[in-house]
Amino acid sequence: MLENVTLRSLFRKKREGQKITMVSTYDYISARLCDEAGIDCVLVGDSLGMVFQGLESTLPVTLEEMIYHTKAVKRGVKRAFIIVDMPFMSYQVSQEEALRNCARVMKETGANAVKLEGGQEIAELVHRLVSVGIPVVGHIGFTPQSVHALGGYRVIGKKEDEREKLKRDFKALEDAGAFMVVLESVPSYLAKEISQPAKSITIGIGAGPHCDGQVLVFHDLVGLVEDIKPKFVKRYVEGAKIFRDALKRYKEEVEKGIFPSEEESYG
Repeated sequence: MLENVTLRSLFRKKREGQKITMVSTYDYISARLCDEAGIDCVLVGDSLGMVFQGLESTLPVTLEEMIYHTKAVKRGVKRAFIIVDMPFMSYQVSQEEALRNCARVMKETGANAVKLEGGQEIAELVHRLVSVGIPVVGHIGFTPQSVHALGGYRVIGKKEDEREKLKRDFKALEDAGAFMVVLESVPSYLAKEISQPAKSITIGIGAGPHCDGQVLVFHDLVGLVEDIKPKFVKRYVEGAKIFRDALKRYKEEVEKGIFPSEEESYG
């Protein structure tokens, strides 16, 4: 039986050079599958706005929706470390409001940590959250909540000023006490330069192989999303095709009177 994943076990993996696995998902069934497969961390991402709700961005996702989905995920997880995205404008208005919202998430969901997007501008908030006992994961590089300010979905760090800002942002988050930082859509060499001396755990998504671990969205890695496939996504199975074929077989068997048979009927 696999042991429960904790901050201590995550840092032990980092020290021993063992890669950390993280999957972003939003419901009981997929969370249970991740847990049973031995995935280290389950991230309840605000990407649920796009993947689960069919929205064009993460921006409309509410705090109540994040809490609802995290409760469902929590019921499916027995050992994995659960991290929750704090949605857009749930932590940017004031430190007091951010503290209340993060505390609410932790108290109502049973999650292990919260994740915030941003660098130097949220470092003081990160320090305050950590000081009251709330573990914090940072998120820099491409930050989906800033998609409009960044001019759309793109790689961050190709320009010298962006590279230097990323380094400063990471250092600020690390110094503030963020135990983990997600690097999204960052050149591989830059992620390596940041990760190798880092005390905090680095998790990559579109940041190459040199981070301490990797995260992908459940629906992407099992091939349920067909219309969009970013360069960093690897589909381990063509799930949408498998499910579609099953539905077609069901439709055909119902129409032909094959299902339900005696085997699926009560006597």
